[in-house]
Amino acid sequence: MKEILRAAFVIARRDFTAIIYSKAFIFFLLGPFFPVLVGIAAGSLGGQIAREAAQPVVGLAMTQSDSRKMIEARESLSVNMGENYFTKIKIVGDAAQDDGKNPQDYLKKKEDNLSVVVTGTLAKPIVTGTKGSVNRESAGIELLAAYGLNPGAIKLPEAEADIVAETANSDKQLRTVTAQGGQILVFFLTMLLAGMVLSNLVEEKSNKIIEILAASIPMESVFLGKLFAMLGMALLGILVWTTIGGIGMQVTQGLPNFPTPAVGWPVFITLCFTYFIMAYLMLGALFLGIGAMAATVREVQTISMPVTMAQLINFFFASYALTKTGQPVEQFAAIFPFSSPFAMIGRAALEPTLWHHAVAIIGQLFFAILLLRLGVWMFKRNVMKSGNAGRIKDAGKRKLFGLISVNG
Repeated sequence: MKEILRAAFVIARRDFTAIIYSKAFIFFLLGPFFPVLVGIAAGSLGGQIAREAAQPVVGLAMTQSDSRKMIEARESLSVNMGENYFTKIKIVGDAAQDDGKNPQDYLKKKEDNLSVVVTGTLAKPIVTGTKGSVNRESAGIELLAAYGLNPGAIKLPEAEADIVAETANSDKQLRTVTAQGGQILVFFLTMLLAGMVLSNLVEEKSNKIIEILAASIPMESVFLGKLFAMLGMALLGILVWTTIGGIGMQVTQGLPNFPTPAVGWPVFITLCFTYFIMAYLMLGALFLGIGAMAATVREVQTISMPVTMAQLINFFFASYALTKTGQPVEQFAAIFPFSSPFAMIGRAALEPTLWHHAVAIIGQLFFAILLLRLGVWMFKRNVMKSGNAGRIKDAGKRKLFGLISVNG
């Protein structure tokens, strides 16, 4: 076992060094920022356009004095009730000058973007519009009209603030948001990073390096070393992305305020990090087995697609089980290896019990080892049976050490 781990460390160091000193690794680090920046820009622009296009306006077609009183009432009440409490209002007509004009004529002007038109008087306002718009705006219009008639009759009391540390809102329903955020983050990182294991193994199979390695050291060491090298690369990428993201949030003051998980933030972040490693090891070991069966990149893509879709189903299954804590469906999601990391992240956010996580992590680690051994067995059965590897053992050792010396 000691020799296997030492050889695995050699392979891991060789692959890790070759990856991080390549030009492709720089583009790999920059890759996730482009869709994020495009998404933020598109979301901001789309939201701005939607807000400007869909923002309703209440048109006032009363007498000039009544319309001004309505606007003054809105300005006064907005100080206490908030600017967004009342819909934006504007004067679109004058009842004294537009006598006999139909309110629908104002609504037809698309440039005003009117939802309703108010006519009549402050004592008896008439709201014209669709049923939904009238029902939505009537209460606010009535309040403004009443305040416009007699501002002194409506006096809003000032509420005294009494701050508490926790309320009933910081329970399971709110913590579900934190759980979903952790699940999505771990799933996204796992699927983004685990796929690199496939291409690395297929490349070395095509240029016969894998045969040299197989003739020199146990295949268990080769697979384990490659898996650890890719894990190290993934952790380095996460460190860079987290650092840049943290700096960006501090500069923009955009740090999201998620509800505190049941186990507390330090433990929750530690568990999310641990479950990412477990999910990566399991999926990476599975991808190594797939790479052992495939001879070309096209075969890798064909075989890995069902695995990717299955992992997506596991994620959705764990997300569905999030609200079923303690029920059989949630327990199965926590036990089933491929959905277990995501289900246990949800449990960490909702339940304070910790020993469940120790059992789950140990089980996931053993399953990752099982998948790795299965991948080694498949490689020996499908690739090494050709016979070349066994006849070049001595030459393979010399070439291996030559490769190690060249790569550092």
